Amino acid sequence: MILVTGSTGLIGSATCEYYIGKRNDVLGIDNDLRSYFFGPVGSNKWKEKKLKRSKYYKHFSLDIRNKTKINEIFKKYRKKIKAIIHTAAQPSHDWAAKEPFTDFEVNANGTLNLLEALRCYCPDATFVFTSTNKVYGDRPNFLPIIEKKFRYELKKNHRYFNKGIDESMSLDQTTHSLFGVSKLSSDLLVQEYGRYFNLKTVSFRGGCLTGENHSGARLHGFLSFLTKSIVHKKKYFIFGYKGKQVRDNIHSADVVNAFDAFIKKPKRGGQVYNLGGGRQNSCSILEAINMIENLSNFKSNLKILRQNRIGDHKWWITDNSKFKKDYPTWKIKIPLQKSLEEMINFELDK
Repeated sequence: MILVTGSTGLIGSATCEYYIGKRNDVLGIDNDLRSYFFGPVGSNKWKEKKLKRSKYYKHFSLDIRNKTKINEIFKKYRKKIKAIIHTAAQPSHDWAAKEPFTDFEVNANGTLNLLEALRCYCPDATFVFTSTNKVYGDRPNFLPIIEKKFRYELKKNHRYFNKGIDESMSLDQTTHSLFGVSKLSSDLLVQEYGRYFNLKTVSFRGGCLTGENHSGARLHGFLSFLTKSIVHKKKYFIFGYKGKQVRDNIHSADVVNAFDAFIKKPKRGGQVYNLGGGRQNSCSILEAINMIENLSNFKSNLKILRQNRIGDHKWWITDNSKFKKDYPTWKIKIPLQKSLEEMINFELDK
């Protein structure tokens, strides 16, 4: 049995569908708090309905901040739960500044509730946490970055140029955004429960996670919301950096395969891995716009704002080498163009 928090979100629902497809029983925890964060456009209720069609799926409309209810579920299924995949979160930089207590309570306190339930009721289970590259704050902005016509780029002689940024980058003395701080707090808790209590825990520090099932909104879900905006002829606002900020994009299916690889051969002691699309799946916003326009035959309606998001990266490409070394059978299977084609077709079919 697999327990998934944030079970109707992009990564959570992909995880549920993966294990349901293998005829594993799945417990899903999700109260569609995303609709509170981002309004109706961000709601995942449609995915909840889809998941509930499976006899292998059981849904709990529950907030992870509710420690009592979380403990009840873990206690009831303690002998069956083999893995916990924790994807529930408040995921937006800017929204966190709007309600700092809500952001921290969901991201940090909610994670603590789950870890303590793990320790008390099923300490032999594997705990997978969806962290973020925002734990590094704006540290990447101090790399030797140069401006090109359509993107920011790292100088070619830098050690991060080909492979990307690895886990050795410092987390300190940098601006994270309040969201980055709450996720870093969660990340450290996951590590500490693994180290201190010798549990099988892992933090995957994701780059830009994407896919056609993403309920993208203005404040979260870059490629999804950009695709929606272009296909449905809505104005799209770019937050600073001239639209040249670079992200590496990884499809939700490739993320779930990484989770499954770890679950099949877990390590104790609080593992940490950067996980992203790498250079081959990287693009700036301007480059992404160009690709979507060419693939869809629609033209974008853009406005570039001068102010960037506080703590936002100018350039991020993930080095997956550490995870590939530990799990050599895993690899990225879905290229960026295919991800975009799927998102465009998904929007056109609505």
